[in-house]
Amino acid sequence: MSRIPDAPDSDEHDREPAQPRIRLQRFLAACGLGSRRACEQYISDGRVTIDGETVEGLGATVNPSVQKIALDGERLRMERKKYYVLNKPPGFLCTNADPAGRRRAIDLFPKTGPRLFTVGRLDENSTGVLVVTNDGDLAEKMAHPRSQIFRTYHLQVAGHPTREVYDSLKDGLHFSDGRFRVISIKSMKKVGQSTWLEVVLTQGHNRELRRLFARVGHKVLKLARVAFGPVRLGRLKLGEFRDLTLPELESLHSLAERAGKPERPKKPGARGGSARKPGGSKPQRTDRSSGGKPNGGKPSGSGKPGGKRPGSSRPPGNRSRNPRR
Repeated sequence: MSRIPDAPDSDEHDREPAQPRIRLQRFLAACGLGSRRACEQYISDGRVTIDGETVEGLGATVNPSVQKIALDGERLRMERKKYYVLNKPPGFLCTNADPAGRRRAIDLFPKTGPRLFTVGRLDENSTGVLVVTNDGDLAEKMAHPRSQIFRTYHLQVAGHPTREVYDSLKDGLHFSDGRFRVISIKSMKKVGQSTWLEVVLTQGHNRELRRLFARVGHKVLKLARVAFGPVRLGRLKLGEFRDLTLPELESLHSLAERAGKPERPKKPGARGGSARKPGGSKPQRTDRSSGGKPNGGKPSGSGKPGGKRPGSSRPPGNRSRNPRR
């Protein structure tokens, strides 16, 4: 006669596997509270509790399925991820909190939806493409300098910039908070004593274009972002928004993953291998409308194989350690 399993064994067999624990700041970001850095500040300020106990350190992990996590006493739950592109009108701020009570870009979305925030910023008087989401992880990765997401702008400047001005903007200018440079720039048309330009950047410093052109003597009169990586306005009018398409979202996730992976140091003397070309990972291609090429249109490597020379113990030289920019 076969043996019938004991009841405790049956219970163990039917029991669901334990849910994995995640870092607290990652959970807060998944609840739509902003980037992980912003969520870490909530923890440091003592505003977050786990099962009624205030969290005192940043290394805490949680199991959201069995633990109660709260911010300022309000229980938090993970939200369904939402992704939008907004054609930001002038006069709206890219912030979630403004002490002066001015209009915010997120005020253009329904009040009953998830808690949203903007990815990057456009200053108050600028218009155009603005990605808005409740996915803090994706937003933080897209804002990382390593993501190298191309931002394409159309701007009207006073006067008619010369080729020397274009070259200086491509070379870069130094400011108190870093060195700013454009990836590509071209003239679109002249209107009276002003010029419309198309400019491509890979980072979004505070009022970067306005400060760059003021430095070279051409005040920015109008500024609109027409593309953020693969995301374009299409037929959106000022103040209108739409859901990101699946191809747009997949492309942004791909770019964000590149920013989220730390670079692995190469072992001294290691060969690069035939599967990887000199110059490292392939850079994102500039949108056709930008009129420019990444890295100034220069190739990132010589394209020549870099194996060891016969009888030499030296590692391959100048393969991809310092690709030209």
